[in-house]
Amino acid sequence: MTRIRSLALVVYPLLGSALLVLAWWAGVRVFHPPKIVLPPPGGVLDAYGQKTGYLWQMAWVSTWEILLGFAIATVGGMVIGLVLFSSRMVDQTFSPLLVAVNAVPKIALAPVMMVWLGLTYQARLAMVVLLCFFPIVLGMTAGLRSTPAELAELARAIRASRWQTFVKIRLPGALPQLFTGLKVAMPLAAVGSTIGELIGGDSGLGYVITAASGQTDMELMFAALIMLALVSVALYLLVEAIEWLLLPWVRSVTA
Repeated sequence: MTRIRSLALVVYPLLGSALLVLAWWAGVRVFHPPKIVLPPPGGVLDAYGQKTGYLWQMAWVSTWEILLGFAIATVGGMVIGLVLFSSRMVDQTFSPLLVAVNAVPKIALAPVMMVWLGLTYQARLAMVVLLCFFPIVLGMTAGLRSTPAELAELARAIRASRWQTFVKIRLPGALPQLFTGLKVAMPLAAVGSTIGELIGGDSGLGYVITAASGQTDMELMFAALIMLALVSVALYLLVEAIEWLLLPWVRSVTA
């Protein structure tokens, strides 16, 4: 049964992708839209074949931007979440500011980042961090606050120190919600990287999309979009795999 379920995890997504491509192909054959509106799948495949090396090179640039920005946001988000949990005064002082910053559309902040940091790699990393920072802070804080009351009382009863209570009870209990925040943040990291590349990049898949759009090369643009989607899915699955390895006990205590 486990083997069948594992096989289904691979077969069903492939089947869904095949149906989507089939619907795309059928729509082009039936409605004959201009290539500038919707290129045929065959044309996109040809564009990928002609620019395979170039697209993979740009995909690596975007992937490293996403991973590095995500790592920075993860460390920073966990630290900020811990600080907010540890001090009610700090939480009440700065949580509204975090919510306000998160509410601002990040596309509006992109030009500001470009002015402050220039058309640099650091500006694109800043966009990644800005987009995926808040869900990680929220996941960390919510997870630390969701410690069952009976476990907290048990720690007090056995006179465990604050550090022992944190390491043995609060942090393990917070990990499921932290990983929920990480899984929300990873696709946002890809969005942040793309925004930075669209506005001020000279490399990466977002740059390819901008350049191809300017040249009305829709086949290349769609090829870059598909690669960007595949990179985002692969990185999301990487976070899920890490969760599966680090938190095996969660599967045994949840329905």
